Amino acid sequence: MKVRISTRIPFDRARNILIRGTNWIGDAVMTLPAVRAVRNTFPEARISILAKPWVAEIFNLCPDVDEVIVFQSPGIHSGISGKLRLAKELKAGKFDTAVLLQNAIEAAVITRLAGIPVRAGYNSDGRGLLLTHSVQRTEDIRKVHQIQYYLEMVKSLGCLPAEADVKLQPGNDYENLSEKILREHGIAGEGVIVGLAPGAAYGPAKRWFPERFAAAADRLIEDLSAQVVLFGSREDRRTTDLVEQHAHHPMINLAGKTNLKEAIAVISRCSLFISNDSGLMHIAGALNIPTVAIFGSTNPVTTSPVGERSVVIYKGASCSPCLKETCLTDFRCMEMVSVEEVCETARDLLEL
Repeated sequence: MKVRISTRIPFDRARNILIRGTNWIGDAVMTLPAVRAVRNTFPEARISILAKPWVAEIFNLCPDVDEVIVFQSPGIHSGISGKLRLAKELKAGKFDTAVLLQNAIEAAVITRLAGIPVRAGYNSDGRGLLLTHSVQRTEDIRKVHQIQYYLEMVKSLGCLPAEADVKLQPGNDYENLSEKILREHGIAGEGVIVGLAPGAAYGPAKRWFPERFAAAADRLIEDLSAQVVLFGSREDRRTTDLVEQHAHHPMINLAGKTNLKEAIAVISRCSLFISNDSGLMHIAGALNIPTVAIFGSTNPVTTSPVGERSVVIYKGASCSPCLKETCLTDFRCMEMVSVEEVCETARDLLEL
């Protein structure tokens, strides 16, 4: 893999660094090794992350970050006036360096308006002229795992290497929070707790069938006396409701009822997690929860979950990965994933 180096960050001037985080939960998890690389390179610097509200909690768990600045859009940072307001707030922070993990031109525009003298990142989205230190985003780099994608960028900017592993380690407040939530829903902390995440933000092509999630849950309940918890956003509620409707046994449906911190807390208590390719899948993997990840339209080479106890089920249909939001043919990539294989993989993971 060849990544062209334009210029490297001036090490002697990086004392107050702003990192623009990515906007999706899974992407945020996969950027953490790159954040660690920045910390390794600038151990004495103050490092702040600029992140949207729905991913901020990921960075709150990152020991390499000193401060999380919430980009409140929608909210006070929406629209042109909101972006100008944000730029003014960042300018008051007197940052000397901005590392833009987000690929959008917006990140470059805001940091330029904020007067941050060093602005570094991939030259994507037509923003090359707004960057002072740019890295060419080649076709080769777009084919590697997203963890390596972000690591290669900061490496090309002169950062020291960092391990590619991601391990989220919630504190005692998460443990107390999970106990509270589980207790409120009648789930004891003992026994097998299985988490299901049947939704996915990027369209239905990423989703295994609700009736098969339900069938897998029923088998695990019957075989392991498991208690099943459904996870997801408010937008996933229709999918989680369908899983409930198809299931023969009751389960707890938390979709749309938790914020990210609460979801992380409860996932950390799961014995097993079964998910489509989603942000919650990446969280479960980073928590080192045994995770069965079901892939269809997306590419496990670039977005497979982290974690030593994560297993991907991917059939590699001739049309997959298509990266489409909606299947244009017969959904064979998901049709080929059976309830039996998912349950067998789940049982094997629990025995490790």
